[in-house]
Amino acid sequence: MRVDWVATPPPGAYPQPASRAQRLRYGGPPRYPAPPRWGFPLLAWRWPTAVLDTAERADSVDGVRRLGRTAQNTLWLVAFVAVWAALSEVWRYVLLAMSRFGALSVNVVNTSDAMVVSSSAILLVGWPLALLFTVLWVRRARNVAATIVGYGPSRSNRSALIGLLVPGVNLVVPGSVLAELEHAVARRPAGERPRPSRLLLWWWGLWAASGVLFVITVLWMLRDSTQAQADGVLLHALGNLVLAGVQVTTALMIRRITTLLLPVDAASVRLMRVLEVKDAPAPPLRAVRASGSPR
Repeated sequence: MRVDWVATPPPGAYPQPASRAQRLRYGGPPRYPAPPRWGFPLLAWRWPTAVLDTAERADSVDGVRRLGRTAQNTLWLVAFVAVWAALSEVWRYVLLAMSRFGALSVNVVNTSDAMVVSSSAILLVGWPLALLFTVLWVRRARNVAATIVGYGPSRSNRSALIGLLVPGVNLVVPGSVLAELEHAVARRPAGERPRPSRLLLWWWGLWAASGVLFVITVLWMLRDSTQAQADGVLLHALGNLVLAGVQVTTALMIRRITTLLLPVDAASVRLMRVLEVKDAPAPPLRAVRASGSPR
C-alpha cells in the first residue's frame, strides 16, 4: 500500500505578514558583526568530484582516471628501464664471451657495469612505486565499480592485499581480482562466472612467469661456478624482459578497465558531417513552390 506523507508547518511557525507601511520602510544597508564567510570558494570551475573534500568523493570516476593515468605513466617508465636493463645484461654476457679470447678495454667494461648498476638501481625504486600506484588504482576502481553495478567483489580489499603479499598465493589472487573487476566494469551479471579477456590472460601468464623467474634467479645465484654466473646474467636479462612485459600489459589493462568504467567523454567524440553523397537518387521537386522562393 502506498502512503504519501505530507508535511505541514505547525501554527505560529512563520511570522505574521507585516503591514504595507512596515514593508516599505528602508532599514539601511545590511550590517554584519564580522566579515561574512559564506560564498563560493576561490576556485576555477571544475567537475564537482574534482575537489576531494570527503572520502566518498575520493572514490570517484575522476579519481580513478587521475590515479590510472599516474599508474600508467609509472608503468611505461619502468618498462623502458626494464628493457634497458635486459639489454645491459645481454651486453655483459657478450663481453664475458669475448673475454675468453683476450683482454677487454677498461672503458668498455666500466660502461657495461655502469649501465647494469644504474638500470638495476632505477628498477629497485621504480617497480615498487609502480606496484603501489597500481594497487591503489585497483582499490579505487573496485569501490567505484561496486557502486555503479550494484554488487561488490567476492574478496575484500584487505584479503586481496594479503593475497598479493603471500608468496605463491600472489601468483593467483591478483589475476582473480582483476578478472572480477573486469567482469564488473563490463556490466555483466553478478551470478555469471568471470571470463578473463585475452589481454588479462596474457598479463596473468607474464605475472606468474615473473614470479617463477625471480625464484629461479635467486636460487641460481647460490651457485658459485663460472658457468653458473654467466648463465645468471642471461637469467637476469630474461627476467627483466618478462618484467617489462608485465609493466606493459598492466598499463594496457588499466587503460582498458578505466575506459569501460568511465562514461564516454563528449569532448573526445569527433563530430561527423556529410561531405559527399555518391550514387544517390535525385530528391523529388515540389510541385508548388513556396511564396518568395527563387525560381
